[in-house]
Amino acid sequence: MAGRLNGKIALVSGGAGGCGLAASELFAREGAAVGIVDLPHSQGEAVAARLRDEGYSAAFAPADVSDEAQVSQAVETISGALGAITVLFNHAGTIVIRPFLETTVEDWDRLMAINVRSMFLMTRAVLPQMIAAGGGSIVCTSSISAVAATPMEVLYNATKGACHMFARSIAVEFRDRNIRCNAVCPGFIQTPHGQREVEELTRYGVDVSEAAIAAQQGRMCRPDEVAKAALYLASDDASFVSGTHLFVDNCFTAV
Repeated sequence: MAGRLNGKIALVSGGAGGCGLAASELFAREGAAVGIVDLPHSQGEAVAARLRDEGYSAAFAPADVSDEAQVSQAVETISGALGAITVLFNHAGTIVIRPFLETTVEDWDRLMAINVRSMFLMTRAVLPQMIAAGGGSIVCTSSISAVAATPMEVLYNATKGACHMFARSIAVEFRDRNIRCNAVCPGFIQTPHGQREVEELTRYGVDVSEAAIAAQQGRMCRPDEVAKAALYLASDDASFVSGTHLFVDNCFTAV
Protein backbone atom coordinates (compact mmCIF):
# COMPACT_ATOMS: atom_id res chain seq x y z
CA MET A 1 0.00 0.00 0.00
CA ALA A 2 1.35 3.41 -0.95
CA GLY A 3 2.45 5.55 1.96
CA ARG A 4 1.89 9.28 2.21
CA LEU A 5 5.64 9.95 2.16
CA ASN A 6 6.68 7.51 -0.57
CA GLY A 7 9.77 8.78 -2.32
CA LYS A 8 10.50 11.41 0.33
CA ILE A 9 13.73 11.77 2.27
CA ALA A 10 12.78 13.02 5.73
CA LEU A 11 15.09 14.44 8.37
CA VAL A 12 13.78 14.54 11.94
CA SER A 13 15.73 16.57 14.48
CA GLY A 14 15.26 15.26 17.99
CA GLY A 15 14.09 12.09 16.30
CA ALA A 16 15.30 9.58 18.87
CA GLY A 17 12.80 10.19 21.67
CA GLY A 18 9.29 11.34 22.55
CA CYS A 19 7.24 12.84 19.72
CA GLY A 20 10.35 12.91 17.51
CA LEU A 21 10.70 9.16 17.85
CA ALA A 22 7.01 8.69 17.11
CA ALA A 23 7.49 10.79 13.95
CA SER A 24 10.61 8.89 12.86
CA GLU A 25 8.72 5.62 13.13
CA LEU A 26 5.55 6.92 11.48
CA PHE A 27 7.38 8.63 8.61
CA ALA A 28 9.24 5.36 7.91
CA ARG A 29 5.99 3.38 7.89
CA GLU A 30 4.55 5.94 5.48
CA GLY A 31 7.34 5.32 2.97
CA ALA A 32 9.99 7.92 3.73
CA ALA A 33 13.68 7.25 4.08
CA VAL A 34 14.25 8.70 7.54
CA GLY A 35 17.30 10.55 8.78
CA ILE A 36 17.44 10.96 12.56
CA VAL A 37 19.51 13.77 14.04
CA ASP A 38 19.88 13.75 17.81
CA LEU A 39 22.51 14.07 20.52
CA PRO A 40 25.47 11.66 20.45
CA HIS A 41 24.33 10.01 23.70
CA SER A 42 20.76 9.54 22.45
CA GLN A 43 19.20 6.31 21.21
CA GLY A 44 19.41 7.59 17.63
CA GLU A 45 21.69 4.88 16.26
CA ALA A 46 19.66 2.14 17.94
CA VAL A 47 16.43 3.57 16.54
CA ALA A 48 17.87 3.79 13.01
CA ALA A 49 19.20 0.23 13.28
CA ARG A 50 15.83 -1.06 14.46
CA LEU A 51 14.05 0.67 11.58
CA ARG A 52 16.50 -0.86 9.12
CA ASP A 53 15.95 -4.28 10.70
CA GLU A 54 12.23 -3.77 10.13
CA GLY A 55 12.87 -3.19 6.44
CA TYR A 56 12.86 0.60 6.32
CA SER A 57 15.53 3.00 5.09
CA ALA A 58 17.01 4.97 7.99
CA ALA A 59 20.22 6.66 9.06
CA PHE A 60 21.44 8.45 12.17
CA ALA A 61 23.73 11.46 12.49
CA PRO A 62 24.72 12.75 15.94
CA ALA A 63 24.67 16.49 16.49
CA ASP A 64 24.10 19.29 18.93
CA VAL A 65 21.51 21.04 16.75
CA SER A 66 22.49 24.46 18.11
CA ASP A 67 26.03 24.09 16.69
CA GLU A 68 26.47 25.24 13.09
CA ALA A 69 29.32 22.91 12.17
CA GLN A 70 27.62 19.87 13.70
CA VAL A 71 24.34 20.64 11.92
CA SER A 72 26.12 21.03 8.57
CA GLN A 73 27.92 17.72 9.07
CA ALA A 74 24.72 15.93 10.15
CA VAL A 75 22.79 17.15 7.12
CA GLU A 76 25.66 16.11 4.86
CA THR A 77 25.76 12.67 6.50
CA ILE A 78 22.02 12.09 6.15
CA SER A 79 21.78 13.30 2.56
CA GLY A 80 24.89 11.31 1.67
CA ALA A 81 23.32 8.15 3.05
CA LEU A 82 19.74 8.63 1.89
CA GLY A 83 19.58 11.31 -0.80
CA ALA A 84 18.42 14.93 -1.07
CA ILE A 85 16.24 15.87 1.90
CA THR A 86 12.70 16.87 0.89
CA VAL A 87 10.98 16.77 4.30
CA LEU A 88 12.37 18.47 7.41
CA PHE A 89 10.77 18.09 10.83
CA ASN A 90 12.39 20.63 13.15
CA HIS A 91 11.38 18.94 16.36
CA ALA A 92 14.40 19.21 18.69
CA GLY A 93 13.75 21.34 21.75
CA THR A 94 13.84 21.61 25.52
CA ILE A 95 12.36 23.66 28.34
CA VAL A 96 13.37 25.78 31.32
CA ILE A 97 10.84 26.02 34.15
CA ARG A 98 11.70 28.57 36.80
CA PRO A 99 10.40 31.86 38.21
CA PHE A 100 11.44 34.55 35.74
CA LEU A 101 13.53 36.51 38.25
CA GLU A 102 15.49 33.34 39.00
CA THR A 103 16.36 32.68 35.36
CA THR A 104 19.81 33.55 34.06
CA VAL A 105 21.30 34.86 30.86
CA GLU A 106 22.76 31.38 30.44
CA ASP A 107 19.24 29.89 30.64
CA TRP A 108 18.03 32.34 27.99
CA ASP A 109 20.95 31.69 25.66
CA ARG A 110 20.70 27.90 26.03
CA LEU A 111 16.96 27.77 25.35
CA MET A 112 17.16 30.16 22.40
CA ALA A 113 20.03 28.08 20.98
CA ILE A 114 18.24 24.74 21.25
CA ASN A 115 14.69 25.83 20.40
CA VAL A 116 15.22 28.66 17.89
CA ARG A 117 18.80 28.73 16.59
CA SER A 118 18.50 25.01 15.78
CA MET A 119 15.53 25.64 13.47
CA PHE A 120 17.46 28.40 11.73
CA LEU A 121 20.53 26.19 11.28
CA MET A 122 18.67 23.05 10.19
CA THR A 123 16.41 24.90 7.78
CA ARG A 124 19.24 26.91 6.26
CA ALA A 125 21.27 23.73 5.76
CA VAL A 126 18.42 21.78 4.15
CA LEU A 127 16.74 24.42 1.97
CA PRO A 128 19.29 24.31 -0.89
CA GLN A 129 18.60 20.58 -1.29
CA MET A 130 14.85 21.18 -1.34
CA ILE A 131 15.20 23.95 -3.90
CA ALA A 132 17.37 21.75 -6.13
CA ALA A 133 14.85 18.91 -5.79
CA GLY A 134 12.02 21.18 -6.93
CA GLY A 135 10.30 21.59 -3.57
CA GLY A 136 9.78 20.24 -0.11
CA SER A 137 7.98 20.53 3.20
CA ILE A 138 9.19 21.84 6.56
CA VAL A 139 7.36 21.28 9.85
CA CYS A 140 8.48 23.07 13.02
CA THR A 141 7.41 22.01 16.49
CA SER A 142 5.90 24.98 18.26
CA SER A 143 3.49 24.75 21.20
CA ILE A 144 0.36 26.09 22.79
CA SER A 145 2.94 28.14 24.71
CA ALA A 146 3.39 30.35 21.65
CA VAL A 147 -0.04 31.89 22.30
CA ALA A 148 -1.07 30.74 25.82
CA ALA A 149 1.49 31.78 28.41
CA THR A 150 2.22 29.50 31.35
CA PRO A 151 3.75 30.94 34.55
CA MET A 152 7.36 29.90 35.23
CA GLU A 153 7.89 29.39 31.48
CA VAL A 154 8.64 32.90 30.22
CA LEU A 155 11.78 31.81 28.36
CA TYR A 156 10.12 28.76 26.82
CA ASN A 157 7.03 30.75 25.82
CA ALA A 158 9.27 33.30 24.08
CA THR A 159 11.10 30.62 22.08
CA LYS A 160 7.83 29.13 20.88
CA GLY A 161 6.56 32.55 19.85
CA ALA A 162 9.70 32.83 17.73
CA CYS A 163 9.02 29.39 16.27
CA HIS A 164 5.55 30.51 15.23
CA MET A 165 6.85 33.44 13.18
CA PHE A 166 9.87 31.55 11.85
CA ALA A 167 7.61 28.93 10.28
CA ARG A 168 5.30 31.55 8.82
CA SER A 169 8.15 33.64 7.43
CA ILE A 170 9.91 30.70 5.75
CA ALA A 171 6.57 29.75 4.19
CA VAL A 172 6.09 33.22 2.70
CA GLU A 173 9.63 33.60 1.39
CA PHE A 174 9.86 30.16 -0.24
CA ARG A 175 6.29 29.64 -1.47
CA ASP A 176 7.24 30.39 -5.06
CA ARG A 177 9.93 27.69 -4.91
CA ASN A 178 7.35 25.03 -4.02
CA ILE A 179 8.44 24.78 -0.38
CA ARG A 180 5.84 24.72 2.37
CA CYS A 181 6.49 25.44 6.04
CA ASN A 182 4.08 24.98 8.94
CA ALA A 183 4.17 24.66 12.71
CA VAL A 184 2.61 21.90 14.77
CA CYS A 185 1.58 23.10 18.22
CA PRO A 186 0.96 20.45 20.89
CA GLY A 187 -0.63 20.91 24.27
CA PHE A 188 0.61 19.01 27.33
CA ILE A 189 2.13 15.75 26.06
CA GLN A 190 2.54 12.34 27.64
CA THR A 191 6.32 12.07 27.19
CA PRO A 192 9.24 12.24 29.65
CA HIS A 193 9.61 15.90 28.64
CA GLY A 194 5.92 16.53 29.27
CA GLN A 195 5.95 14.68 32.57
CA ARG A 196 8.95 16.70 33.76
CA GLU A 197 7.09 19.87 32.84
CA VAL A 198 4.07 18.83 34.92
CA GLU A 199 6.23 17.84 37.89
CA GLU A 200 8.25 21.07 37.90
CA LEU A 201 5.22 23.32 37.41
CA THR A 202 3.51 21.53 40.30
CA ARG A 203 6.57 22.12 42.47
CA TYR A 204 6.20 25.85 41.81
CA GLY A 205 2.50 25.84 42.67
CA VAL A 206 1.05 25.94 39.14
CA ASP A 207 -2.09 23.80 38.90
CA VAL A 208 -1.42 21.19 36.25
CA SER A 209 -3.16 18.44 38.16
CA GLU A 210 -4.98 15.68 36.32
CA ALA A 211 -8.22 17.58 36.92
CA ALA A 212 -6.75 20.82 35.56
CA ILE A 213 -5.39 19.10 32.44
CA ALA A 214 -8.78 17.43 31.97
CA ALA A 215 -10.53 20.81 32.12
CA GLN A 216 -8.05 22.41 29.68
CA GLN A 217 -7.58 19.70 27.07
CA GLY A 218 -9.47 16.61 28.18
CA ARG A 219 -6.36 14.47 28.75
CA MET A 220 -2.64 14.41 28.02
CA CYS A 221 -1.75 14.31 24.32
CA ARG A 222 -0.07 11.15 23.03
CA PRO A 223 3.20 11.35 21.05
CA ASP A 224 1.63 9.52 18.09
CA GLU A 225 -1.05 12.21 17.85
CA VAL A 226 1.61 14.88 17.38
CA ALA A 227 3.42 12.67 14.86
CA LYS A 228 0.22 12.18 12.84
CA ALA A 229 -0.34 15.93 12.68
CA ALA A 230 3.26 16.44 11.55
CA LEU A 231 2.78 13.69 8.95
CA TYR A 232 -0.23 15.49 7.50
CA LEU A 233 1.67 18.78 7.24
CA ALA A 234 4.72 17.05 5.76
CA SER A 235 2.75 15.09 3.16
CA ASP A 236 1.22 16.10 -0.15
CA ASP A 237 -2.19 15.83 1.56
CA ALA A 238 -1.38 19.34 2.80
CA SER A 239 -0.29 20.60 -0.63
CA PHE A 240 -2.14 23.92 -0.20
CA VAL A 241 -1.41 24.33 3.51
CA SER A 242 1.53 26.58 4.27
CA GLY A 243 2.30 29.25 6.84
CA THR A 244 -0.20 27.82 9.29
CA HIS A 245 -0.13 26.73 12.94
CA LEU A 246 -1.83 23.40 13.58
CA PHE A 247 -2.80 23.08 17.25
CA VAL A 248 -2.84 19.53 18.61
CA ASP A 249 -4.38 20.48 21.95
CA ASN A 250 -8.00 19.26 22.06
CA CYS A 251 -9.38 22.80 22.46
CA PHE A 252 -6.81 24.13 25.00
CA THR A 253 -6.34 27.31 22.95
CA ALA A 254 -9.98 27.48 21.80
CA VAL A 255 -11.52 28.31 25.18
